[in-house]
Amino acid sequence: MDDVWLVDFYAPWCGYCKKLEPVWQEVGAELSRSGSPVRVGKMDATAYSGMASEFGVRGYPTIKLLKGELAYNYKGPRTKDDVIEFANRVAGPAVRSLPSRQMFEHVLKRHSVLFLYVGGESPLKEKYTEVASELIVYTYFFSASEDVLPESVTLHELPSVLVFKDGTYFTYDGENGSFLCLSGKLVAIAVTDEKDLTEQNVLCSSLSSRDFQFGHMDGNDYINSLIMGEVSVPSIIILNTSNEQYFLPAEPVEDLQQLLQFFSSVLDGSAPAYGGDGFLQRIKRVAYDARSTVMSVFRSSPLLGCFLFGLPLGVISLMCYGICTAESEDDTELMKRDGFTDEEEDEGEEEEQQRSHGAPRVTVSSYKSTKTVFK
Repeated sequence: MDDVWLVDFYAPWCGYCKKLEPVWQEVGAELSRSGSPVRVGKMDATAYSGMASEFGVRGYPTIKLLKGELAYNYKGPRTKDDVIEFANRVAGPAVRSLPSRQMFEHVLKRHSVLFLYVGGESPLKEKYTEVASELIVYTYFFSASEDVLPESVTLHELPSVLVFKDGTYFTYDGENGSFLCLSGKLVAIAVTDEKDLTEQNVLCSSLSSRDFQFGHMDGNDYINSLIMGEVSVPSIIILNTSNEQYFLPAEPVEDLQQLLQFFSSVLDGSAPAYGGDGFLQRIKRVAYDARSTVMSVFRSSPLLGCFLFGLPLGVISLMCYGICTAESEDDTELMKRDGFTDEEEDEGEEEEQQRSHGAPRVTVSSYKSTKTVFK
């Protein structure tokens, strides 16, 4: 509990896990060499499924930073620099203090997005620290006194919370539905080939809106898993992070005018929305994840897949066969205990047929007597 651990939960048959292995070795070596308090490890989630379930591992590989009683998920690029930056950020204090203006200007140049609390102790600072402990996986949170800020930053009251982004700043006014929630914006993503900076990247970079966040993604693997479908490359997709819905253009976007029309249709509600976080969608997600896991196993190791899924099916088949056979044998034993054999049962059926046709009743004993007289 006193240590900070960066753990890779993996499966031996997972292709993505094998691809991460050399990167993970570099991450461990770099953090050890730099004197970081973060300890790096990995765990076979298939061998220790109980521990994996305790930490909420649902796919492979899953990277988590364990800090006290908290477990932080890493969902960024699986590169050495990105993983190390995440580990160092989350392992430190949730809110870092800025003692001077020089330090403020330094972090402002270094980070594209940062939050800043200005003022002394207050209920707002307690809430700010609480939120920072949860959202530090996404960005940095700082605190400072008013004299640290440059003259260009104007505060109407203290304490205050500001967010600095894109060369400007915004002041939290307390009127939003949730504290420091920026997820209300729609996220427009250009899905591209990493070897080809397509025109759609340029189109997105030329737009600026308070309703959208813009970015691009190399390849469509992540988006395909997110929407449980297939997105062509290149293409544009808009994600609504508040309810997990997404929007796709009805036809390929080729110029800026078409792109603006697509964005307008999303904002005015005329564009059809797909996905969501409803009950049926969650069931579909479970089925999709299960199918993806099975397909991943068979792609990486067909023999192992046949063994993992064929053995349980074989056992279940044998159990069903044994149950059916046991019922048949029990019926035979019951008939024997009642004094019937197969031949006697057939004779009984013949007697019933003779009786139904008006034939005289002949028992087995009288038949034997008649036979003796004839002799």
